[in-house]
Amino acid sequence: MANGESPSHKFPTLPQATDAFGESLVAKSPRTAANYLSAINRFREFLRDGGHDPDALTTDLLAPDVLERFYTWLLRGYGRERRSTAITYAAEVRAFFGFLDRRRWLGPDLSYERMKDGLRDLIGRVHYKTPRVGDAVALVVLAAKAEPLPPNDDKHKYRRLEVLRDRAILSALFTSGMRRAELSQMNRTDIQDGRYNQGLITGKGEKERIVFFDDESLSHIRAYLEARADSFLPLFLRHDPARGKPGPRGEHWRLSPQSIWLVVKKYAKKAGVDTTTHQLRHLKATIMLNEGAQLSEVQDILGHASPETTKKIYAQYTKQYLREAFDRFSLPAEEIAKRVRRVAVEVIAESEVIPQTEETPGP
Repeated sequence: MANGESPSHKFPTLPQATDAFGESLVAKSPRTAANYLSAINRFREFLRDGGHDPDALTTDLLAPDVLERFYTWLLRGYGRERRSTAITYAAEVRAFFGFLDRRRWLGPDLSYERMKDGLRDLIGRVHYKTPRVGDAVALVVLAAKAEPLPPNDDKHKYRRLEVLRDRAILSALFTSGMRRAELSQMNRTDIQDGRYNQGLITGKGEKERIVFFDDESLSHIRAYLEARADSFLPLFLRHDPARGKPGPRGEHWRLSPQSIWLVVKKYAKKAGVDTTTHQLRHLKATIMLNEGAQLSEVQDILGHASPETTKKIYAQYTKQYLREAFDRFSLPAEEIAKRVRRVAVEVIAESEVIPQTEETPGP
């Protein structure tokens, strides 16, 4: 290059490239951006384990097979039973390499397309398991409803609020099919303090969708909000002694997604059922499919970004449904032949019937 500049001088170090990549994620949700950067941190650990200094390494020195080696490193660390985690990290780092390719920050002899193909071939086909969700998951909702309600006095005030809140949470998760993060972010104004049976939310991938509630879940929400007797914005609040000050409109007391998960686990234990918030979501989908809902309808209610996601997740269910339809509506060739013969006989019989008409007298 001119002025005696070595080729590596035009390429950024890995930290510089990571900072630039982070700035390019401004249109993504904070959670999505954090996931990408977390994956790059794992990639830095992988480089360090391989004897490289990730802080000094420039992007042109990344090897053509580095994505493949990163994936196998993840597999060794997480184990094949957590293969999906390794795939997720590898995909997020691959997106980082796509960014480097667009900036022309990869080595001149390195092909991003070949890197992608190599990683895809190594990972192979990803099989999505159909969620094994039994009806027993619904017992978690009943366990919350059966929880004794403490007396309405100062001594039991916060425990009473927790019980009312937990009933509303379990009922809302079950009826709406929402993700725990989505429910955590709901405000009371989204459903007019439980007087409106649907609400507009911003779900995964910053996509808006409408979620629906039934009369029972709205009744539990109203009972909880009336007992709270406050004007704080979040639909669900913390009621523990360590919650500190409420902050603007009660934001500091907003119940986190992790806390919602713990609520579900608490009542799952009481019900003797091993379940999670996500299994409640899958139960909603399974019930709807069993009752005749179309996959496209379930996709919209669950908030899947693509119909392909719904098809992959419920592929086994779809196969079973199609098998049942195949068996129910198929006929053997012999049965079809009987129909053909029956029609033929009917045609012959009709042709042999001579209409009886009166003879018209002559002049």
